[in-house]
Amino acid sequence: MTAGHVIVVGGGASGVILAAHLLRASDRRLRVTLVERRAEIGQGVAYATTEPDHILNTRAGSMSAFADDGEHFWRWLLQSEAADDIRCSDPFCFVPRRHYAAYLADLVKPWRADTGDGRLSVVRGTCTAMRTTPTGVAVEVGGATHIGHCAVLATGHQVPEFAANSPYVDAWTTPEAAGIRPEDAVLILGTGLSMVDTVIQLAGRGHRGSITALSRRGQLPRVHRRNAPLRIDIADMPLGTDISYILRWFRRTAAWATERGGDWRDVVDGVRPHTATLWRSLTPAARSRFLRHARTWWEVHRHRLPPESETRILAAIATGRLDLVAGRFVDLERHGDAIRVTYRRRGSVEVATMSVARVIDCTGILRDPRSNPAGLLSHLIADGLVRPDPLNIGIEVDDDGAVVGRSGASSSRIFAVGPVTRARDWEMTAVPDIRVQCAVLAQRITAALSAPSTS
Repeated sequence: MTAGHVIVVGGGASGVILAAHLLRASDRRLRVTLVERRAEIGQGVAYATTEPDHILNTRAGSMSAFADDGEHFWRWLLQSEAADDIRCSDPFCFVPRRHYAAYLADLVKPWRADTGDGRLSVVRGTCTAMRTTPTGVAVEVGGATHIGHCAVLATGHQVPEFAANSPYVDAWTTPEAAGIRPEDAVLILGTGLSMVDTVIQLAGRGHRGSITALSRRGQLPRVHRRNAPLRIDIADMPLGTDISYILRWFRRTAAWATERGGDWRDVVDGVRPHTATLWRSLTPAARSRFLRHARTWWEVHRHRLPPESETRILAAIATGRLDLVAGRFVDLERHGDAIRVTYRRRGSVEVATMSVARVIDCTGILRDPRSNPAGLLSHLIADGLVRPDPLNIGIEVDDDGAVVGRSGASSSRIFAVGPVTRARDWEMTAVPDIRVQCAVLAQRITAALSAPSTS
């Protein structure tokens, strides 16, 4: 019999999916508490938007919370109020992100106190501290202490926090909240998926000012097409080789697939089940080289645009509303109400300038876990309960999902899922990867709680 209390810190996609796996895989003796600072669970950074044109970057057919029931989300769409919003007749469909937030909320209704058997409690507030005890963990939320047998960090993406008077604004702040007027000139740092969302939101608000998007290479994410992933055996993967060889392998394999009527998407999607193994096979030096030289190449091919989003971005470029610039940001300074930005175009030694009203940070989600000194991860690192990985892109976890502390020992009480574990698995930002991780961790936790030695 499974008994115990699991506290999941973070009520976004990772936390909700883990809670669902824990509760459906156990009997009524297991309880889960979900800690979430937002008003609603299931939103987090990715799905909190209510913008109608902010759509999923992954097809609906791949967004089920359960790998063993691949059409779970698609069936929910057809049976829910979201059905009227679906514009295609099969699971190759990119629907508004707000529907996925609703799906995640519905996912755990069978276990909530107000809608189900009461085994899931939702605590609203920010987790400020955590400690282990002789029998489990103590989690501090809003001045109250919650006691559990174990805790899971599902804190999602590190979002930059800027002061009210900062010239910068993060990618998830609405134009109105950021004080961006329709006629304002705007600079966006980054040309990835967050930039696409920002431009689409500005356009939807009737923005008339110039929009410049700046990144080192000025590359847009590639677009989704209907494709069939190539069947690739792990034995055929270039494990343990150098980044330059891996890139050559990708290009040769993509050329081979193209000659046979496919394209590079078949290769990238075929590699997906082996991405974590490939990442772990790299030396620390090779991982560092990947982040410096190959990360952009990987991301524009791996994290693709829905066709509808591509149409909107290409229209913005064609009409002159959006200018993509390949170059390096140098500096900025305020001049009254304006911000003077200096940058250097790619291949040029000359420094150019532009005047804008706001600078929007869309540089991505790969951030040092200590980047927010007041955040939970910074406190846990300072307390020695967790430690950052050598590249400072996440925290260290072992093969079972347990966090690794300052001493190098794995915790028996604190675990982690989702983007915070990217240092070990790299690709841990999308639902198809997170759901597998959650299923494995749920099995590990329920097995541990069932063991006779568990208090």
